[in-house]
Amino acid sequence: MSALFNFQSLLSVILLLVCTCAYLRTLFPSIIDRNKTGVLGTFWKLARIGERKSPWVGAACLIMACTVLFWT
Repeated sequence: MSALFNFQSLLSVILLLVCTCAYLRTLFPSIIDRNKTGVLGTFWKLARIGERKSPWVGAACLIMACTVLFWT
């Protein structure tokens, strides 16, 4: 089953993308920052969400981890 058709898997993929983009921006800021528009601009936007909403993203990661471990 694809992650697009399962809501829990879709949320996991989005959270992983946000966390990965924010982490890669701390390591290689020039790569993420030069692509602010277009398709690659999505990664810049995900990195900005990960930086600015980091307490909320961290809480969402904890909740997702608990649901994956204990719910399924």
